[in-house]
Amino acid sequence: MHLEAKMENDNDNNKSKSKSKSKSKSNKVNSAILTSKNEEKGSDWMILTQYGFSDFFKDQYVTRLREIENQKKDLYEIYQPARVIADFGQKIKVMTEDGERTVARPQRSHIFDQQIATGDWIVAGFMNDFDEGTVKAVLSRMTKFSRAAAGKEVKEQIVATNVDTVFIIQSLNHDFNMRRLERYLVAAWDSGANPVIVLTKLDLCDDVMEKLMVVYEIAPGVDVIPVSSFTGEGIKELDRYIGIGKTIAVMGSSGVGKSTLINTLIGRPVLKTQNIREDDSKGRHTTTHRELVVMENGGILMDTPGMRTLSLWESDEGMEKMFGEIERLVKSCRFNDCTHHNEPGCAVQAAIFKGELDQRRWESWKKLQKELRFLDKKKDLKIKSLDRKNQKQPPRQKKVNIDEY
Repeated sequence: MHLEAKMENDNDNNKSKSKSKSKSKSNKVNSAILTSKNEEKGSDWMILTQYGFSDFFKDQYVTRLREIENQKKDLYEIYQPARVIADFGQKIKVMTEDGERTVARPQRSHIFDQQIATGDWIVAGFMNDFDEGTVKAVLSRMTKFSRAAAGKEVKEQIVATNVDTVFIIQSLNHDFNMRRLERYLVAAWDSGANPVIVLTKLDLCDDVMEKLMVVYEIAPGVDVIPVSSFTGEGIKELDRYIGIGKTIAVMGSSGVGKSTLINTLIGRPVLKTQNIREDDSKGRHTTTHRELVVMENGGILMDTPGMRTLSLWESDEGMEKMFGEIERLVKSCRFNDCTHHNEPGCAVQAAIFKGELDQRRWESWKKLQKELRFLDKKKDLKIKSLDRKNQKQPPRQKKVNIDEY
């Protein structure tokens, strides 16, 4: 009797183990299917490599994908790495290994505490091949070009991310402006990207060498290339910055010939252009949003809307690289609190008097420093205001009614 009970008990245990193994095997199969779908294209990523999907982003993607898979709620959702190639507000166009898709811009929250900008790499989730996707994670950026947004609100506006080189476009006609060029250079250095000055409309300029000397003086060590999209002169010089997976942001004020230059580099009219006005030699604003365009040789160009004004958002490395000689002079003054007006032992005034420092360059440095100090104060006030809002308000005391006593 005891032997029969033992045999029945053993049979029940075997059945339970069999079911457990079967369930475990089923889970592994489902997991393997999901993993294979999410890594369907293997480790080659042929299309995304052209868009700059380097090891820096691949390693992040693998890590974030594991985190997302562990918290997965819908078994049918497929995840893919994707790059933001155009920003249309609430709709974002991205490039995946399967081609172009659209994802919805997520609401700013504690999860998505950063802006999503053209050039970003994200983990995108899709339920099928047709519907709009969602943003599951934003990968850390390699570089970021920012400016202070226009208006009274203290806000950062991200112009471009994950850019290798910035083509700073300056026109050689009536729009030749060195103070504006200095601002772009400071922002470019701070972004982490490599700045290259491209002087357009070479065919419309009669004093090229004179203007080149002016640019060389304010931007020592920076490559300067004069070009003409009309005649093609100088265009080949830009090829050395273009390569598979390398992203170049084309930046400058409205009408300096950014879109025309991109069309020339690509070899076909992919972006709209307009003729310049005859009265002031200025072009008309054409680009209305940021967009990535892939070249036949694998290079990536980013067209950006023209910025008549560029207010700096922050500057650590940029000011030092752009105005290094002034930064050193300021530290060389006899007095630490020198105002650089008429104090004895002022190294700045001595350099200006000797002709070693251009007065206009000094005034430009002072203006930018004043602008950055003012912005820092506004940032501090905003932080304090947010801190006050986040502090818990003490509970209101109940009004005492004397009639109750």
